[in-house]
Amino acid sequence: MSKNSAAKRYALALFQIAKENNTFDQFDTELAEVKAVFATNKELQLVLTNPKVLKESKKQIIREGFVGASPFIVNTLQLLVDRHRENIVVDMVDEYKKIANEARNIAEAVVYSVKALSEAEKQQLSAVFAAKVGKASLSIENIVDPSILGGLKIQIGNRIFDGSVSSKLERLGRQLTLNR
Repeated sequence: MSKNSAAKRYALALFQIAKENNTFDQFDTELAEVKAVFATNKELQLVLTNPKVLKESKKQIIREGFVGASPFIVNTLQLLVDRHRENIVVDMVDEYKKIANEARNIAEAVVYSVKALSEAEKQQLSAVFAAKVGKASLSIENIVDPSILGGLKIQIGNRIFDGSVSSKLERLGRQLTLNR
């Protein structure tokens, strides 16, 4: 079984548990933390994938490291250790997020701005652009990028809405050179 299809199966199982227990928000938050830990902590990856470390020791590390997390998430991580699938945790979280967002009619959006957006600004953007892409709302990741000079650049899936000052200046420059 490929890495991606295994990640999808575990993600789907977690989604079904979240749906049965109505814990979408809790799972979203906890799985984001799990992903951050696994993506940034290379030592953890080395220990969990080391065949010389006993499974029980690996499971103990998981239990202690994620002590505040839902038992369902901790059990899933321990199951991944049992099945030697520690390397799919990040992919599993990404797949879970896709499945959960699709079920709740939410689209992922990356918004580039000169300064960090407030929650009110994010909600306003979500209301306007969710309708444009046929979704109920947007899950917005804000990236501060001073190179855009002003305005916003929004990426939703494979669509880009570019209202940044830098792109407007670039278009104006191209127009001026073509008119010479």
